[in-house]
Amino acid sequence: MKISIVMPMFNEARHIARTLHSARRAADLAGLDCELIVVDNGSSDDGPQIARNLSAKVLDLPGLTIGALRNRGVQASSGEWVAFLDADIEVPEQWLSLLLDLHAQGRGDVFALDCDTPRQAPWFARAWQRRTLRAGRPALHSMQWLPTPNLLMRRDWFDRVGGFNETLRTGEDKDFTWRLAQAGARLLALRAPVVLHWGYEGSWSEWLGKELWRQGSNLQLLRSNGASLRLLRFPLLSLGAWVLDALALSALLDGFPHLAMLLLFFTSLPALALSLRQSLKHRDPVFTLQLWGLHWVRLHLAGAAFVLSLFNWNARRPARG
Repeated sequence: MKISIVMPMFNEARHIARTLHSARRAADLAGLDCELIVVDNGSSDDGPQIARNLSAKVLDLPGLTIGALRNRGVQASSGEWVAFLDADIEVPEQWLSLLLDLHAQGRGDVFALDCDTPRQAPWFARAWQRRTLRAGRPALHSMQWLPTPNLLMRRDWFDRVGGFNETLRTGEDKDFTWRLAQAGARLLALRAPVVLHWGYEGSWSEWLGKELWRQGSNLQLLRSNGASLRLLRFPLLSLGAWVLDALALSALLDGFPHLAMLLLFFTSLPALALSLRQSLKHRDPVFTLQLWGLHWVRLHLAGAAFVLSLFNWNARRPARG
């Protein structure tokens, strides 16, 4: 049995060797014929040459969206199974053997492992990644959509939904796996073992920039999938936060500081709700407070990204895995 592992990349010379080595080990442990395909989006570092030295097929395709990069990787592949990895992800040795065993048992069709951050990452990068860990949930958890730092499926599922939407700058993983679920695929996430995200944000400016970029997909997702509560919920919360901030500033300028404080308190409630939802199972008050602050910032970034997306701002940023 052959598997094609597709990795989009942009300036990931620091991480691509680790990603390729771990993917090869996992394929060897599972007894698979493995094809490693790196789809480079115009890197200016040594990442492409490092990948070639490690026997990966490298496609040089600058200027494409990340969905298009993944689609071109699959088009150049020949495996009956397809896996997607980000170029800064380290997978455990049992990644493929575990997921293929679950498929053989009839447990699911599309699979992903939870993703964690190495301990040396800054607190905000660790907290932001930790929020995605499914603490307190069953070891195997059915999902409505899955992210693509690591994703595994038979190739015919990819073909059935026509691959990734190439017009989306971000959010292509959510759109793709939603369509898989609508086509009847069973999406399954595993809590353990985890993959490690080595491309964590090393500074506040990097975290802010990445999150602003990620939130830039909301308008496109609405255009592609139609208006729904699921897609409208976060943009509306974000716009509501901006409105309350404006009212609070107006109240402060008009000499009503107590009203301004009350309005700012209401602005923080959606962020608190999101924080509690993601942190209660961890039973860590410090983590809850960290997420509260990060979600408050994210709500405001989402509003800014929504406005910037009207001017096609995110189209100027290279796609990366």
